[in-house]
Amino acid sequence: MAGGRRYRALALLQDDPRFQIVTVRMAPDQATAAFWATSENAQREDLHPADEIRDFGVMEKRGVKVADIAVAYGVTEEHVYRRLALSTLPAPVLDALRDGSVSLSQAAAFTISDDEALTLEVLALHMEQIAKGYGGLNDHTIKTRLKPGSVKGTDRRAVFVGEADYRAAGGRMGGDLFADVTTFDDPAILDEVFAAKLAQTAADYPAAHGWKWAEAITDSYISYQFDQDRKFGKVYPVEGELTEAEAEAERYDALAELANGDALDEEGTTELDALQTKRNGDFTDEQRATSGVVIYVTNDGRVMVEAGFIRAEDKAAAVEAGILQPSRHATTESAPKSPISDTLRGDLDRIGTGARQNAMLDDPKLALHLLAFQLCGRVSKFSGREKQQIGSGG
Repeated sequence: MAGGRRYRALALLQDDPRFQIVTVRMAPDQATAAFWATSENAQREDLHPADEIRDFGVMEKRGVKVADIAVAYGVTEEHVYRRLALSTLPAPVLDALRDGSVSLSQAAAFTISDDEALTLEVLALHMEQIAKGYGGLNDHTIKTRLKPGSVKGTDRRAVFVGEADYRAAGGRMGGDLFADVTTFDDPAILDEVFAAKLAQTAADYPAAHGWKWAEAITDSYISYQFDQDRKFGKVYPVEGELTEAEAEAERYDALAELANGDALDEEGTTELDALQTKRNGDFTDEQRATSGVVIYVTNDGRVMVEAGFIRAEDKAAAVEAGILQPSRHATTESAPKSPISDTLRGDLDRIGTGARQNAMLDDPKLALHLLAFQLCGRVSKFSGREKQQIGSGG
């Protein structure tokens, strides 16, 4: 069309001396001529995204640089890169994009898969949903169906394991170019490497830090009653004190003030950390020789160590060494096993309750007598407990 307009314009200007000689630039081949024509048309009228994607893909295969494509089409290089990311999609997906059955964001969702058969299978399901009037699959559903078990690179397991160890174990990597997300596409391998690396971390820790044992747990945190649930004893660091010289110089306070004002240099930060560690205290060698640590990975992939747990079999030795205080809770012997089953006991309780209810219906005063009896008994028990607490200084 542009060439036709030029021809008619030149016909009108042929008698003008200024246009007696017209310089014509000849394309070296048909492909270049098509490139010039397409880019000129794109400058006048925006191409449909599907056509643009195909054009950019063809030019990239011919060796045209991204910068040159951007100049020819009057777009940014970032725009070209986004279109080229879509150019590898199977033709049926681009056809669906062209006829409006697939949106640009849905097409982008298809790029996470390198399995063409699976891509076409999900596309067919999408088209089936449209035919039924359901509107098709959304972006998230498309991604989930294409990679149902993939794990994002921000997952705590992925952060802890790292891409190198995961790949070394045979794991496959993937990603979402449009969301800037890396995925670990073999969850089973990731879990296996995660467990092995965490176990190895625990195995190496005692010898390196002087603890009797170390245990790894797969949870991302330790509950507040973890030691109770595991029947562990617990010891704590022995608080340290700064020397008189350090205290007199108020060195710690001065460094802390600088740190709060973001005015502390690297050397000062190192000194403050050392003083803070000394102030916080540390576990003694005797504590470490009797107790251990629990290691876990947090939700952001950091390795955390909770120290000072004493296993049940080590409690006696820890108490004897003065490391652990003996338990103040009296030990109670196990109650003898009841000669009747829980089911029978429940039935008898219900029978007894029914009998009392019937008796109270016959004699309403009985309810008052039972209430008075219960109140007297509870007051007596409460008073006894209260005296015991007060007597013990509670």
